[in-house]
Amino acid sequence: MSDRPQTPLLDQITRPADLKSLSDAQLAQVAQELRQETISAVSVTGGHLGAGLGVVELTTALHAVFDTPRDKIIWDVSHQCYPHKILTGRRDRIRTLRMKDGLSGFTKRSESPFDPFGAAHSSTSISAALGFAVARDLGGVVPEGLGDAIAVIGDGSMSAGMAFEAMNNAGHLGKRLIVILNDNEMSIAPPVGALSSYLSRLYAEEPFQELKAVAKGAASLLPEPFREGAKRAKDMLKGMAVGGTLFESLGFSYLGPIDGHDMDQLLPVLRTVKARASGPILIHVLTKKGKGYAPAEAARDKGHATAKFDMVTGEQKKAPSNAPSYTSVFGKELVRLAAEDDKICAVTAAMPDGTGLSLMAERYPSRCFDVGIAEQHGVTFAAALAAGGMKPFCAMYSTFLQRGYDQVVHDVAIQRLPVRFAIDRAGLVGADGATHAGSFDIAYMANLPGMVVMAAADEAELAHMVATAAAHDDGPIAFRYPRGEGEGLDMPETPEVLKIGKGRMIQEGKRVAILSFGTRLGEVRKAAEALAAKGITPTIADARFAKPLDRDMILKLAADHEALITIEEGAVGGFGSHVAQMLAEEGVFDSGLKYRSMVLPDTFIDQASPADMYNVAAMNAPQIEAKVLEVLGVASIGEKRA
Repeated sequence: MSDRPQTPLLDQITRPADLKSLSDAQLAQVAQELRQETISAVSVTGGHLGAGLGVVELTTALHAVFDTPRDKIIWDVSHQCYPHKILTGRRDRIRTLRMKDGLSGFTKRSESPFDPFGAAHSSTSISAALGFAVARDLGGVVPEGLGDAIAVIGDGSMSAGMAFEAMNNAGHLGKRLIVILNDNEMSIAPPVGALSSYLSRLYAEEPFQELKAVAKGAASLLPEPFREGAKRAKDMLKGMAVGGTLFESLGFSYLGPIDGHDMDQLLPVLRTVKARASGPILIHVLTKKGKGYAPAEAARDKGHATAKFDMVTGEQKKAPSNAPSYTSVFGKELVRLAAEDDKICAVTAAMPDGTGLSLMAERYPSRCFDVGIAEQHGVTFAAALAAGGMKPFCAMYSTFLQRGYDQVVHDVAIQRLPVRFAIDRAGLVGADGATHAGSFDIAYMANLPGMVVMAAADEAELAHMVATAAAHDDGPIAFRYPRGEGEGLDMPETPEVLKIGKGRMIQEGKRVAILSFGTRLGEVRKAAEALAAKGITPTIADARFAKPLDRDMILKLAADHEALITIEEGAVGGFGSHVAQMLAEEGVFDSGLKYRSMVLPDTFIDQASPADMYNVAAMNAPQIEAKVLEVLGVASIGEKRA
């Protein structure tokens, strides 16, 4: 298999309108070529593979039947949008996916009119599609026009409350709205909960091939007048399962399930819905994540997210490393502690692998809970576990924990419940870009009364912080750590329980002190080496805690140096702001201290490598060195800057 597959029909498609002149058989061929092109592109770039492969036929059919960009296709999460991007004029850039100055790995309004609504977190598509439908009916004006609104949402995303809030509102409003439930029985992790059981009952335990025959029979009815066809299809399904009762109770007409890989089913169903639908309708489509690529189909996560890989074997091309990932350090330390304390338990929201809890789930399944894509529920569930005498670790990505912030405030912080928040993917994360950057958790957690907030400078420090969190019963505590690998340090055999609110000195120096919070400490050390060549030896300290602050250490740094610089992998309003507030209240600035705070800039930073993103943020070693020289007003020791 060459890197560039033969795609004679796909080569003729420069925009979705080109699909209109093709026969159904040709559209099926386009879909097969689109699958091969997607595999080829992702083998070069890495990224989300399985979800896109599962919707190749659906993507082709949607663009062939509907009139995009006038008709708005809203992809939930949008990690499945690579085939969509190829068909909508971006094929020439598809091998720049997730790279600096390249295509986003998600839909992005600024990238194309065919991306009407940006996404990267789940369960927003129905709300957005309903907004477009209402805007259409109210006379809203956009350059491409406003036609149909189509939400494509996966079974995993349907577990979130926001999806049902939107469906309830849509059913009440009664607007023409099309929701496609892409049911692949697998979100990022195997789906959990009563909804998944409900969807499974729709299959009535029939093998997929037998279900295809039933669905094809239903599809054959659809060209008849829509209401009668839908009624007969529903009646057929009632004979084998509970049908669409749940969705119809929310005000939607239910149609399905149909085989999402069979163009002979997809095309007539979509054409009939486009021609006849008047109110909200849900089309239940069965797909297979990773479809058509054996290595993805065989993978445990169906090729959800992959590094660059060999197209023939599927083997991923990862650079070797001797350092463990921060995520794995957390997972292993939690299991070690859980072996010693049967009150320790863990909660995650559809990310057991991503948060390192898969090992906990294997060793102690009764104490590890995956609540599905439901961060709000997960936080409150953890709060009640704590109230019930357990020691819960709530492990979520920084950017996902944002979705449960109201619960962090009301259900955890106000009640001073000892929930341990393990905040993964802190700081800038690279190829996933702004939507997944952990930029705000320092600010939004440290603002809460009684919350303890820590950040690990390296993997050994992370082990200490997991142990510290386990031992902390006096209210909530959070610790943050980045994506990727550690520094390659020797790990402690028995991590220590840190004293709450106490930092550590790294290096004694003169004139300027650099107070680091988090993993920028490695860059601070590099900057210090460069500064030493200029005759400047800064003092370096690791804060460890943003809340409570180590007042004694910070005041001593301020008293003993003419300048103090803080640095953190978070937005303004976080650690540096708390330090500045404390110094101001103590009157330290009256003595002439020069203070600077290095934080993430007030902008969303597009995807690139983490190093490139931190260059944009001006937080790598050269920029830290420059900040020291700037605040001291010298280019080198004894020399004034021009």
